Amino acid sequence: MSFLASHLSFSYGLRDASFELPQKGLITLAGPNGAGKSTLLGILAGLRAPYKGSLKYAGRELRNCPRAEFASNVAYVPQSVRIEFPFTAGEVVLMGRTPRTGGWFESEHDRTAADQAMSITDCLALKERDFRALSGGERQRVVLAAALAQEPKVLLLDEPATHLDLKHQLALYRLLARLGKTMLVVAVTHDLNLALQFSDRVMMMEDGQIAGDGVPAEVLNPTSIEAVFGVRAVFQLTPQGRAWMVYEG
Repeated sequence: MSFLASHLSFSYGLRDASFELPQKGLITLAGPNGAGKSTLLGILAGLRAPYKGSLKYAGRELRNCPRAEFASNVAYVPQSVRIEFPFTAGEVVLMGRTPRTGGWFESEHDRTAADQAMSITDCLALKERDFRALSGGERQRVVLAAALAQEPKVLLLDEPATHLDLKHQLALYRLLARLGKTMLVVAVTHDLNLALQFSDRVMMMEDGQIAGDGVPAEVLNPTSIEAVFGVRAVFQLTPQGRAWMVYEG
């Protein structure tokens, strides 16, 4: 396993959560605003402390993990990144190599890893552009590339599709699903259809607690959606036989 939580709580946003996360797979955290999704993700990323209870990463209590070792294995992508200095997109992606570098200057492998990450996230054409001049969606793809350039074992993303257009939303989740074949990917999302279509597992949160955890089609059912979100959902099948939710007023 990758993470093991037992009665995990935080001063706000999370209460008595117990779960195991595997070494690979795409897991989405779903739930209404204020449910605790971002709080839980921040704790997993080592960014919110102190927590109560136990949270182990690779068998070691997270609060006792060496920071450099943890940072080289776990990458975090926030909802948005603000940079005031005139860095190019390529330079921002190279910053993602920081936990892996052995000195002040990047190596050939660093540059190759950065270019590969930008290619994967469809932003290589932005390499020489000023990061500050990019659109929200372009910035999001560059920041994701920086995380992938780190070559992590775990990728944590807080609402990664927020600033993306429809084409890049779908491309992103297809990418996350592919990455989940070889690493652990945990993503906060408000789009239940994306979670339903691409996730290996959904953890539904409500009022700081885990209200459901399991296979997407089982967790995201009309009864639980109405209970947690206060919205009636009806499932339909696409021509390809996939379940798709539509919402009633």
